[in-house]
Amino acid sequence: MELKVINETGQASANLSASDAVFGRVYNEDLVHQLVTAYQANARAGNSKQKGRSEIAKSTRKPFAQKGTGRARAGMASSPLWRGGGKIFPNTGEENYTQKINRKMYRAGIASIFSRLVSENRLTVVESLTVEAPKTKLLAQKIKELGLNGRLLIITDDLDDNLYLSSRNLPNVLVLEANQADPVSLVRFANVLVTRNAVAKIEELFA
Repeated sequence: MELKVINETGQASANLSASDAVFGRVYNEDLVHQLVTAYQANARAGNSKQKGRSEIAKSTRKPFAQKGTGRARAGMASSPLWRGGGKIFPNTGEENYTQKINRKMYRAGIASIFSRLVSENRLTVVESLTVEAPKTKLLAQKIKELGLNGRLLIITDDLDDNLYLSSRNLPNVLVLEANQADPVSLVRFANVLVTRNAVAKIEELFA
């Protein structure tokens, strides 16, 4: 398939021949959902710890008499039914939330997202993207010249310091290398800007 390429001033340039396996695939919503869910689950630390009723620092004395009070019977204040009591089936701090995704599924899911971006005209290919100095104002001006608004993900073949440092103070802009592209970022951002050389790397990684 053909991808339209623009220069740094936003003017149309020559078209780029791209792989249908990466940019022309049929969108698979179920696979993308599984991929995003697994990616977020694998990022969980799983180190939250809760106390069971045996770990609560409360007296084991019976709070009140078994009969005659009109209240429900209670054995101790650390009961999970009471405020401040222990948790039922508490987190131990050693939970493992990892979900396995096969390499073939991961590649197909990423390619499906890229294909959806192309079909919705949310993927823009630029010849190159450089910033002369590490200044946020310079990068913001370039993005404005390209006609891109809203949340923007920039994918480059080689991330230089000027571009990275210039993007850090832009809250709606994220810059990644092609091998760092992840499903959550690709789904989260409204527009994706890819350099011409990064397209070749993406095809090499996910075709």
